[in-house]
Amino acid sequence: MNGKWVANWHPVQAKDDQGRFVRQVSSFRNWITKDGSLGPTGTGGFKAETGRYRLYVALICPWASRTLIARKLKGLEELIAVTVVNPVLNEQGWAFGGYPRAEDDPLHGSQHLHELYTHADDDYTGRATVPVLWDEKTDTMVSNESADIVRMFNTAFADLVPGRPDLYPADLRADIDALNSEVYERLNNGVYKAGFASTQAAHDEAVAEVFSMLDQLEDRLTGEFLFGDRFTESDIRLFVTLIRFDTAYHGLFKTSRKRIADYPRLSSYMGRVLRLPGVRETVDVDHIKAGYYSIKALNPSGIVPAVPDHVTALLEASK
Repeated sequence: MNGKWVANWHPVQAKDDQGRFVRQVSSFRNWITKDGSLGPTGTGGFKAETGRYRLYVALICPWASRTLIARKLKGLEELIAVTVVNPVLNEQGWAFGGYPRAEDDPLHGSQHLHELYTHADDDYTGRATVPVLWDEKTDTMVSNESADIVRMFNTAFADLVPGRPDLYPADLRADIDALNSEVYERLNNGVYKAGFASTQAAHDEAVAEVFSMLDQLEDRLTGEFLFGDRFTESDIRLFVTLIRFDTAYHGLFKTSRKRIADYPRLSSYMGRVLRLPGVRETVDVDHIKAGYYSIKALNPSGIVPAVPDHVTALLEASK
């Protein structure tokens, strides 16, 4: 609040008068473009350059994992550095270091991610979320909106790393936008609306939407991916929720009507996505478990269950 950390971290960002979970809107919406000109949102001056940008992520987080997958598929590993935060949320939210694969902040020596937010805006009010895309040249935050980051990764660096798949092809954009909106409301954010509901009615409503969407997607997947043989950003959005579902959402968020393992097409689909070059490296089931089950509001005992055997087998088969 106004640049000062004022409360212990809590997963329920806001709720409506019916007890439904309401997600915070992202605050930093600048855009990297090929020449640094103004993008669809924010201000200009962020030019696509090798070694200029750093991506801060949590491997537990599906929104951050979207950007990691796009970075891999677009061949940006040598252009954009990555720093991974601790998956276990503490009283100040995301922290640096102190866990396998979690790293220290190499730019400012920050102890917590919220320090980056006040570095970029010393009067910042809001939550400190991942992913964060940081410009090392001007020492400020470009974006904390995963959807924007995926799209700028798709286009801004194309001249530096040509020949990569187009995740948002022009002829499918209207269909992608429509599907993204539905999957987000009913599944990506739907599982959170189920898990963080504060009334039974809100929970029941969210769970019904989650499984209606899963049923619809199971019927849709008659080809390799959501749009036939073309892998798009819609597949990234779906995959990051599916891969966490049976390990975290099914139990912790009480979306327990069915598992993804009970959907033959969705299960096969996860395997196909995992076998795409680089995708498996973005999935760390230990971080996923540790992160979700550290949410004291949902798991006060702190007990972390075993990874389901079928999830372990799926991940092993993709190596």
